[in-house]
Amino acid sequence: MKAVVFHHKAKEAIRSFPELVKKSIGKALFDLQKGHRLGMPVSRTMSSVKPGVEELRIKDASGAYRVFYFTKSQRGILVFHAFTKKTQRTSLFEIELGRRRLKELLDEES
Repeated sequence: MKAVVFHHKAKEAIRSFPELVKKSIGKALFDLQKGHRLGMPVSRTMSSVKPGVEELRIKDASGAYRVFYFTKSQRGILVFHAFTKKTQRTSLFEIELGRRRLKELLDEES
């Protein structure tokens, strides 16, 4: 089973999400650990961040939540950015922040 490695800011953000959202994220990450491939509507590719990046897409009555993750690391599944989505399109700010955080985790591997 693959390990899940969290960027500390992603973990903080996820902890602030509603309980049902956290449970949905946990289940999806566990499925990924077991080697399952997630597809729409739960997950979708986010090549605008970096090739190989995907996002978990969780929605509840309070809003839409996104978690960026990368599975092509020797360390396991890298969860590097989580946020509440406020608009239809993912903002450039969130994409850039995701890129920086993924780079931080990947630089730790070197």
